[in-house]
Amino acid sequence: MSVPSPKSSGCSPLRGALQRLMSNRMAVGSAVFLMLMALLCFVLPLFPCIANPNLTDLDHIAAASSWHHWLGTDHLGRDMLARVLYGGRISLLVGMLATAVAVVLGVVYGMVSGYVGGRTDAVMMRIVDVLFALPFIVVVVVFSLSIEDPCRQMTDYVVKLTGWSRDAVAPVFGLVPIFLAIGALGWLTLARIVRTQTLVLREQEFVLAARSLGLSHVAILFRHIAPNLLGPVIVYTTLAVPGIILTESTLSFIGLGVKAPNSSWGTLIKEGADRMEVAPELLIYPAVFFCLTLLALNFLGDGLRDAFDPKSSRD
Repeated sequence: MSVPSPKSSGCSPLRGALQRLMSNRMAVGSAVFLMLMALLCFVLPLFPCIANPNLTDLDHIAAASSWHHWLGTDHLGRDMLARVLYGGRISLLVGMLATAVAVVLGVVYGMVSGYVGGRTDAVMMRIVDVLFALPFIVVVVVFSLSIEDPCRQMTDYVVKLTGWSRDAVAPVFGLVPIFLAIGALGWLTLARIVRTQTLVLREQEFVLAARSLGLSHVAILFRHIAPNLLGPVIVYTTLAVPGIILTESTLSFIGLGVKAPNSSWGTLIKEGADRMEVAPELLIYPAVFFCLTLLALNFLGDGLRDAFDPKSSRD
């Protein structure tokens, strides 16, 4: 006896999408891998078995793997496992926070542009076209450098207000210029996607019915149109995170990202590339973590795209 498809069984579109996603082994495996990576980077460093990533051990400079240093040490005697895990925490945080900024800006901008239409839509899309024409990396560098001083002043204010140590506060606020700069320009593609979907949704019967009932435009946008954009937004978010992590790693690689002594996967790859001839493991360890995470995010994004939009997988 054949099993009825989600469409024929009358289940909700969300449940059908979840069923298609669960049938994609690569996507499910990637999701499990990403959860394990998040546990390694965010939970494991809380245990005393992981050393301080910035603590130097002059007696074990460039040491090989051992029971005390599972991945060895770098040229300053710092534990490589700790630096890779803490670096992954920073890279993943920047990816998630910058994506969150981009999603909020892109969804609101795209919904307003598509819903209002007319000349307003044309002007808003021309602004997006102009921003698209700007060199992304250059603008991110200029923007991040321009807000670096306000973020440093904010760090001083928080330290003075709370009494916390500067070593604990500075790494957190040091990330603010990066994810604000990347997120402030990473919303352009999503704005176009949301605008196109909104142009279709605003002519649907449920939107016309909401208008006839006298609901405000804000209520129609956020109570009726926004929930129907969930699928494309989730797919874009999953596919945008690896791109943003790669951008942060590029900035860190050229010295404009995370500041020393803190590290991200980009800074670790740069340090490893400088010494790859004498200690190739310093490049291999962070590069393996970095590449596997990007691959998992891309596989998960492809699986979500096929689950929420099965027509695209057949085209």
